[in-house]
Amino acid sequence: MSVLIRGGTVVNADRAFRADVLCSGERIVAVGDGLEAPPGATVVDAGGQYVMPGGIDTHTHMQLPFMGTVTSDDFFSGTAAALAGGTTTIMDFVIPSPQQPLMEAFHTWRGWAEKSAADYTFHVAVTWWDETVHADMGTLVREHGVNSFKHFMAYKNAIMADDETLVRSFRRALELGAIPTVHAENGELVYQLQQELLARGITGAEAHPLSRPPEVEAEAANRAIAIAKVLGTPVYIVHVSCSESLDAIARARAKGQRVYGEALAGHLVIDDSVYRHPDPAYARAHVMSPPFRSPHHQAALWQGLQGGNLHTTATDHCTFCAEQKAAGADDFTRIPNGCGGVEERMAVVWDAGVNTGRLTPSEFVRVTSTNAAQIFNIYPRKGIVAAGADADIVVWDPLGTRTLSAATQFSRGGFNVFEGRTVRGVPTHTVAAGKLVFERGDLRAQAGAGRYVERPAFATASAGAGASVAPVASSAASV
Repeated sequence: MSVLIRGGTVVNADRAFRADVLCSGERIVAVGDGLEAPPGATVVDAGGQYVMPGGIDTHTHMQLPFMGTVTSDDFFSGTAAALAGGTTTIMDFVIPSPQQPLMEAFHTWRGWAEKSAADYTFHVAVTWWDETVHADMGTLVREHGVNSFKHFMAYKNAIMADDETLVRSFRRALELGAIPTVHAENGELVYQLQQELLARGITGAEAHPLSRPPEVEAEAANRAIAIAKVLGTPVYIVHVSCSESLDAIARARAKGQRVYGEALAGHLVIDDSVYRHPDPAYARAHVMSPPFRSPHHQAALWQGLQGGNLHTTATDHCTFCAEQKAAGADDFTRIPNGCGGVEERMAVVWDAGVNTGRLTPSEFVRVTSTNAAQIFNIYPRKGIVAAGADADIVVWDPLGTRTLSAATQFSRGGFNVFEGRTVRGVPTHTVAAGKLVFERGDLRAQAGAGRYVERPAFATASAGAGASVAPVASSAASV
């Protein structure tokens, strides 16, 4: 099966140029002028449009058991929605329960993900520590293509990693050529603030951001960065939401430390006024951690993307319906944390980034695809439109518009945090693994079509205290 994308402007992270793109099987086989369509090929007219690498969402939670319930989107519905939005690869999370073997959890998630319609890969969380965790990390890296391990510094009495676990896991990741990632919030502070707010009778969703002020995020980010510096490992900070955390990243990077930051599409455009909405259900629907912040934090995050101290955009796609969120109607600490966005991310980032002049089209590609591929060592298989790369492509109409709404989304979440936002710049076609899976609103996602993507370990330098690990494909210009 062949697909020829004809007459568009190819946009990669380094340059944009007019060219046709020919896909055969699961790979791009040619990029150039005047390419001929093989017999039986599907031809996509990309005239007046951009042809870009498919998006990589570095942070999703499909079919996640969390806070006594399970997310509305499973691996099929969630990845199908991703394809409709131009995202062709998701990076999801295996989250073992405390004392659960990492390998047991990994195989459970792999089983759930067999229905995925888009390519997928996993970060594996380290939620506890003993020698079996040490051994399982080695097995995951060497035999299953896992090169990143997640650490929750929040969620006390559940999956929070204490400092001993952080140190031991970071050190082990360094030995293996893997990168630690962290959810940076001080879990003890959050817990104490939650109890104080409840004792004062503040029980609604408006208490959620009060229990997680920027300072608790910044403290954890600084602590994770300091641990990484002492051990000589890079570190990736997920869902950076506030200027204080961004400042910590910028300071470390200015001193030569390998610290990478991720911004969520929601945090870039939604502010904390949603928690004061008169409809409690509406406010609960926006509960996620870290919470949405005041507008000056949004401005800081955009500056982080522009200045190169934030590197990727993601969603933390974790959908719960209104009935699930209602479990916390009388106690905000019981509201399942999570919002959607895997379908909307690219359009939101384009509309709020490129259309405002904050990002160029090539910079957009960098923060929605290429940097993710480089940081997590799947470049140039992913993250570029070039011969030999995976045939994961989005054809993008910069003038096309769409009003985002739960009524028209493919996600099962039942709520859309971007409800009513009209975006300019939308995908018209998505090609995944060489197949045309989305065409002007017609979604042709197939359960099981997604491939598990193994990510090789990074090159390591193991001599002495200066030992380090770094993404081998990264360039200073991009990440």
